[in-house]
Formats: sequence, structure tokens, C-alpha cells
Amino acid sequence: MRNALRILLFSAVAQAASLVPSVAAAGPLVEMKTSQGTLVVEVFPDKTPKTAENFLQYVRDGFYNGTVFHRVIDGFMIQGGGFNPDLKQKDTRAPIQNEAEAGVKGGLRNQTATLAMARTANPHSASAQFFINLKDNGFLDHPGRDGWGYAVFGKVVQGFEVVQKIARVPTGDSGFHQNVPLTPVVIESAKILPDRK
Repeated sequence: MRNALRILLFSAVAQAASLVPSVAAAGPLVEMKTSQGTLVVEVFPDKTPKTAENFLQYVRDGFYNGTVFHRVIDGFMIQGGGFNPDLKQKDTRAPIQNEAEAGVKGGLRNQTATLAMARTANPHSASAQFFINLKDNGFLDHPGRDGWGYAVFGKVVQGFEVVQKIARVPTGDSGFHQNVPLTPVVIESAKILPDRK
């Protein structure tokens, strides 16, 4: 009887432990301070490694500091990371391979609060720009409408209300840019938090 209770207790403890997420398995956290508030993003290098490392390297380089969210469409997404407040595009590193298929296989989809790489019609053209999904946008997942889709690499884990606040700012057209915030929404700083590198 005592042995049976010991086995049951051990089994219950082991089962409970399996429900607790492993801190070691968690991805790096990036704090992004914007003119509308601060948000924290978890990055998933185990799912889309090239895409995640590309984003993290831009963060390490300070590339995003002073850039803006230049395309804001409430009910869809907010896009940023490539332009200064005067809408002058910054020089980037070479584009990366599209990892949207690997992301979907790893369970990453364009769902509410996730970050994905922005790109042109060329599926392998993503460089620095990213977008944050304001809702589930399944049509952007691999294979998407063009056989590729958009690679998810992270998720807002704190401050999604800031993203929603950005989504509601007044927008207009500026030159060849559409849906531009009338008052720039600036990424003041982006840094990897020290507890998880």
C-alpha cells in the first residue's frame, strides 16, 4: 500500500512538472520602447533560426533605434523597422531566406500578437522590416497566396495593449507610402533583455 502511494505521488509530481514551461527552452526577450509605450517580444530561434537571428542581430546593432512604424492598418497589422521618421529608408544587410514553411511546421502561425518578417513580392526579400499581427491572419501562413507566406519569428508577450494603441493612431498617405501615422510612432530603443540571450 505504501509503495503504491509512493508511485502515485511520484507520478503526480512528474506530471505536474511536465506542465511547467522550461525557462531554459524559452527564447530571447527583446524590449522595445516606443513613443506609445513599451512592449516585450519573445523570439523563437528554435523554430525559424535564420529569421530570429536576423532580427536579433539588427537589435544588437541598434538598427531599430529611431525607426518608426510606418504602416498601420487597424484590424490587420502594424509594420516597422525600416524607415526613419522622415520616411527615409535605412540601409540593411542582405535579405534572408524565407522560413515560413519551417515556422508553420514548428507551430508558428500569423496569429494575434505574433511578429513576422515583411517582404516584397520576392519571397526571399525580407531584411529588417517586420510586422505585428493585430488578429489571426491565416492567409499569410505558408503556403499563402504565393506558395511561400510570411515567416513568424516572435510574439509580443508583454505590452500588446501598446500595439493596439498604435493600431488606433490616425493615419494618411505620404508620397508613395500609405497608412502612415500622421504623428510618427517611433521605436526609441530595442534591446535584448540580459536574463535571456
